Amino acid sequence: MRIIAIDPGYERLGIAILDKEPRGKEMLVYSNCFFTPKTKAHHERLAMVAEEIARIINEFNPEALAIETLFFSKNTTTALLVAEARGVILAECSRKGLKVYEYNPSAIKIAVTGHGKSDKTQVTAMVERLVAISKPIKYDDEYDAIAVGITLFATERFGYPQK
Repeated sequence: MRIIAIDPGYERLGIAILDKEPRGKEMLVYSNCFFTPKTKAHHERLAMVAEEIARIINEFNPEALAIETLFFSKNTTTALLVAEARGVILAECSRKGLKVYEYNPSAIKIAVTGHGKSDKTQVTAMVERLVAISKPIKYDDEYDAIAVGITLFATERFGYPQK
């Protein structure tokens, strides 16, 4: 199974393409941290996100999307902007016929580290143990996207239903 996994954002979003053969190990095919320029209007940035997602889907042909749900913190303005980017991502993946799987941050941490309160350092360390990464990764968003993908494979293995 080939999936696209996304840590959503509008300024930057982590994107990963992962493969998993039955009874095989997860393989990272592609990962990137996609940026939209701060100089562009928000609606233009959303269009850029949609175009990038469409390009990656067309290039790699994933079967499903794994995406992180929103965690609302103190900054509701940022949360709303990210929610709009998430909507664009979901719409583009649905338009392309992908199955959609959504996971909250603690479910991702549990799937990757075994503990729902793990910090970013622990998640990153486990991602590096679970998936062979052949290039340097500079931004946490990329690790987070890979972790979301690992979560889909972990929950799919145990038969959890699609959300």
